[in-house]
Amino acid sequence: MNVSIMQPYLFPWIGYFQLIYQSDIFVLYDDACFIKQGYINRNSILSSGEALRFTLPVPGASSFKRIGELSFDKADKLLKTLAQNYRKAPYFQEVMPLIESVLRHDTRDITACCHMAIGRILAYTGVQRKIIRASELHYDRAENAENKVIGMCQALNATTYVNSTGGRHLYNVDAFAAQGISLRFLAAQNYVYPQGEHEFVPYLSIIDVLMHCTPATIVEAMQQYHYAD
Repeated sequence: MNVSIMQPYLFPWIGYFQLIYQSDIFVLYDDACFIKQGYINRNSILSSGEALRFTLPVPGASSFKRIGELSFDKADKLLKTLAQNYRKAPYFQEVMPLIESVLRHDTRDITACCHMAIGRILAYTGVQRKIIRASELHYDRAENAENKVIGMCQALNATTYVNSTGGRHLYNVDAFAAQGISLRFLAAQNYVYPQGEHEFVPYLSIIDVLMHCTPATIVEAMQQYHYAD
């Protein structure tokens, strides 16, 4: 059984969804500390053929607070920006209500909002995966980073832990093998799709993929990965 663990990101790029797609269980690591200037509350969309960074404010954000302790601010400005830049996109009418249902929801808890967004995107594309919070699991939170991950995998009876290739320097294959868990690394890939009249701009939020692609094409994009080990 494949398990992957990542901090909850708001409408992340397609590579995050590729990690979800290959997982049997995907864990939102809400026990981790908030990363300022990271991708938990920001990403990029397409604006006049170029990447435009958006940020959803997090009141009281601090790297000394756990993600699960924090909430998003209201998203009126972000919704206006999305409408301005995507109102002519081919799937705006289908996708904008999905995005609004998340960003206007009364629940502002970061993990809940990200969980909701992931769940609704997967439902829109017909993909079923189990998504849970790290805070729901029993593991030793006083351990180092690697052993925390091993502990979460053990709590879930994982046979394989899959991390993005960016985590190669963090985890040791032998340490996982000693606990009966295989360690693999996923190399995420951009999926080139039409973005109107503009030259393709990679590494944008899943919002851009949703706005320009059919559900079947989005699933195809989720499958564009390979294991690097």
